[in-house]
Amino acid sequence: MLRDLTIGQYYPVESVIHRLDPRTKFLGTIIFIVALFLFKTFWGFLLAGGFIVSIIALAKLPPKYVLKGMRPIIFLLLFMMIFNLLLTPGEVIGEWWIFSVTKEGIYSALFMGLRLIMLVLGSSIMTYTTTPNNLTSGMESVFGFLKVFKVPVHELAMMVSIALRFIPILMEETNKIMKAQQARGADFETGGPIKRAKALIPILVPLFVSAFRRAGELAEAMEARCYHGGDGRTKMKPLKYHKRDLVAYLVLVGIVVGEIFIP
Repeated sequence: MLRDLTIGQYYPVESVIHRLDPRTKFLGTIIFIVALFLFKTFWGFLLAGGFIVSIIALAKLPPKYVLKGMRPIIFLLLFMMIFNLLLTPGEVIGEWWIFSVTKEGIYSALFMGLRLIMLVLGSSIMTYTTTPNNLTSGMESVFGFLKVFKVPVHELAMMVSIALRFIPILMEETNKIMKAQQARGADFETGGPIKRAKALIPILVPLFVSAFRRAGELAEAMEARCYHGGDGRTKMKPLKYHKRDLVAYLVLVGIVVGEIFIP
C-alpha cells in the first residue's frame, strides 16, 4: 500500500502543464474542487471527467502511475459510498435487516464516489506537475495578502513544502524497515486485522524515531544557514505569468460556467 502512494510526488517530464505558473495550478485546483460541488447531473460529471483526462494527457502523465495513486483511498471511497447507499432516504428498491437501498441512495453513492475520485485526481495532478519549491512560491504569492493580518504565510508555505518533500523519504524509510523486519521473520501478510495491526508496531516505532531524527537534522541545517523566516528574502527566480497561464484561466472559467449552466 505504501509503495502505491504517489500523491505529493513530483513526476519530472516536459509538458505544457509543467510549464504553467505554480499560482495558476494552485488556484486552478481550488477552482476545480469548488466546481465539483456545483453540479449534480451526469453531464456535469462527464464534463469534469473529460477535463481531468485532458489535463493528464497534456501533462504526459502515465495513466497507470496516476491510477496507482488512487489505491490507498479505495477503503475510504467504498466506506463513503456504502454509507450513502444504505442511509439515504427515498424510494426504497430493496431492504436487508435494518438497512434499505433507495434510488436516491444509489445516485448519492455514485456521485459522492465520482466527486472523491476527481477531487483526489485534481489535487494529485498539481503535485505531479509542480516541484515543491515552485509550489511553495506559488502558495506564498497567492496567500500574500494574509500578511496584512500578521499571518506567517512564508512559514506556512515552507511547512507544506517540507511535508511534501518528506513523503517520498518516509516511504523509502518504511520500505527499508519492512524489508529488515521481514528478514528477521516478521509476517505482515497473514492473520486478521488485529494481528496485522500489531505487526505494524515494529515498523511504526523506528519510523517515528527516524522521522524525528531527520526533522532535527533539517532544523539544525536551516539554522546553520541562518534561516529566519521570510522577512527580507528575495527570489532567485521570480514568478511571472505568461500567455499560457491566461489560456488556462479562461479554460477554468469555461469549466465553471459550464458546470453552473448544465441542466
